[in-house]
Amino acid sequence: MQTRVRADFDKRYQTHLQHLKLKGLQPKTIDAYARSIRRMGDYFDFAIDELSPEQLTHYFSDLIASHSWSAVKLDLYGFKFYTLHVLGKPWAMPHFIKPPKVQRLPDIVTVEEAQALFAATRCLSYKVFYFTVYSMGLRLSEGLALKLGDIDAVRHRVHVRDSKGNRDRLVPLPIATLSVLRRFWATHRNPELIFPNRLSGLAGAHAALTPLDRGGVQKTLRQVAIDCGLKKRSPRTACATAMPRT
Repeated sequence: MQTRVRADFDKRYQTHLQHLKLKGLQPKTIDAYARSIRRMGDYFDFAIDELSPEQLTHYFSDLIASHSWSAVKLDLYGFKFYTLHVLGKPWAMPHFIKPPKVQRLPDIVTVEEAQALFAATRCLSYKVFYFTVYSMGLRLSEGLALKLGDIDAVRHRVHVRDSKGNRDRLVPLPIATLSVLRRFWATHRNPELIFPNRLSGLAGAHAALTPLDRGGVQKTLRQVAIDCGLKKRSPRTACATAMPRT
């Protein structure tokens, strides 16, 4: 019996993945919604198609004890997506969870702190990347995805593609940042990427097809921030404030 339940779950989970891709969701959202169904499957022994409000109450109560409200919301939205698109049922619990409203001001580094962070970064690729993200107020993923064709040197702006909410936006490009990017590109001359990966060293960066590793960028920035005394700053807030457009 349990084998059959697991087989049914696996089949519907694959359908869930198909719908996630067909709806054009961002890769991070797809991963989060897929993970939510796997987690619920483990919790309920793979029988998640007929869950009662009481069962869901127990599940999310246990989840909030070990995860953040962000994770809880993602699991709820993932299960909602599964209910609507895989089970073909109406969503009957729109107000099942209501996270507390918390407004926090982000920790913003000063120009002096940012300069210390750049100076303490030894790897040229990371140094230029952090400066670029800081100077234009980009998200980490937006900076990694930059390509030569996104840079408009004439109008001094950058086309940021597939930003939050699958939207494009134009960001002012400081003259100082343009100058730094030009000098940096001359070191690798990749025909497409601004920040090619260095898995094959500087010599192989010209032919790289993927950008810098996200994990490596985050790990290095976190360590450099600690070395500079910015222990309470997250990697994103450490490079989140735009510099003057000079």
